[in-house]
Amino acid sequence: MERQWISLTVNGKERSLFVKPNDLLLNVLRDDLQLTGAKYGCGLGECAACTVLLNGQPVLACLTLAVSVDGQSITTIEGVGDFSQLHPLQDSFIRHGAVQCGFCTPGMIVTAKSLLDQNPNPTEEEIRDYLRGNICRCTGYDAIIKAVKHCGTA
Repeated sequence: MERQWISLTVNGKERSLFVKPNDLLLNVLRDDLQLTGAKYGCGLGECAACTVLLNGQPVLACLTLAVSVDGQSITTIEGVGDFSQLHPLQDSFIRHGAVQCGFCTPGMIVTAKSLLDQNPNPTEEEIRDYLRGNICRCTGYDAIIKAVKHCGTA
């Protein structure tokens, strides 16, 4: 399969990669760039564990071809905050106990970040609607909703 060069901005850094036409964005991020925050969950676009932001909008990296993001900007959980400076949303997830096993957390946080960037003070209903595609098998969602709501009103 013939490879091609793509250029993109990942977490604020310009990157050029040599990819195959069928390489998924998730695999390129995890395998080529060692950004392992986005998780491979279902591989079908049903769990949203692989969510990243494409030009500020949530996309499922397991369904997105890497060649389709040429020239675009990607933000992964690694670009949202770091150990020395957590994003307020990450801090809110910790304070509200919205992290249990942590598998869904990166996708939840980047999706919630997109919501808060568009709507800094969402209602509980708006939060639930925006996160409806993100599956969590541990928390029951209440702590996640509270964490997002608190961050939005903080």
